[in-house]
Formats: sequence, C-alpha cells, structure tokens
Amino acid sequence: MNLTKILAISGKPGLYRLETQTRTGFLATSLVDDKRISVSIRNNVSLLSEIAIYTTEKEIPLSEVFEKIKTLEEGKETRVSAKADGATLEAYFAEVLPEYDRDRVYTSDIKKVIQWYNLLLSKNLLTDE
Repeated sequence: MNLTKILAISGKPGLYRLETQTRTGFLATSLVDDKRISVSIRNNVSLLSEIAIYTTEKEIPLSEVFEKIKTLEEGKETRVSAKADGATLEAYFAEVLPEYDRDRVYTSDIKKVIQWYNLLLSKNLLTDE
C-alpha cells in the first residue's frame, strides 16, 4: 500500500492526492469529490505515509494499521461508523490494535483512521503495490 502521495490538510475535510508542485505550494485533488485545489506551503499538511499511531512500545505506521483493519474486516468497510460513540470506537480500535496507547491516541484520532480507511478503500487505494 503506497500512501506517499496521499495528504491530510489541516482545516480541510477528507484526503487529497498530491498532483504537482508549484512555486507557492502544490496542487492536490480531493479524493472525496475530485476537485483540484491549490495548497499554500503555509498550510499544515501531513503525508499519510509519515503518520504513525502510538502503542505502548513503539509507533506503528498508519499503513500497518490500515492493513490490520483490512485483515480484520476481510477487505470490506469497517463495521463501526466513524460517527459511533467514543466507547464503541475505542473498543473497535482495541480489537484492531490491542496495544495502542490509550493515553495518547484520542477518540478523534480513531475517527480519522476509520474515515480515512473507508475513503481509501472506496477509491481502491489500499491495494498492495
């Protein structure tokens, strides 16, 4: 699974595919509605390939967490909605990643992981490359 060109942009919903670099930043395409946007270098942008989830022993790359969800769900969408209550989300995430650090991984983080997983799955971007 290659997440090197998939971006999360602070203040903007969903995920984006990096298209090209410009003088003042870069162009990205929304995975939600396929609209292209110009992103300034001043925006807070994270590559999904650089995001990790805290566990009690180390940090696990997001791609590995997605693999664990994919295995658990047998390649289908998550059975838990990102809009579920906090206790349900935490119980589900404990099933996916039992050793996750409950003090440093917040419910909002779990919501994002579930939303991102389902979006990437719907766009067929969670395949092994």
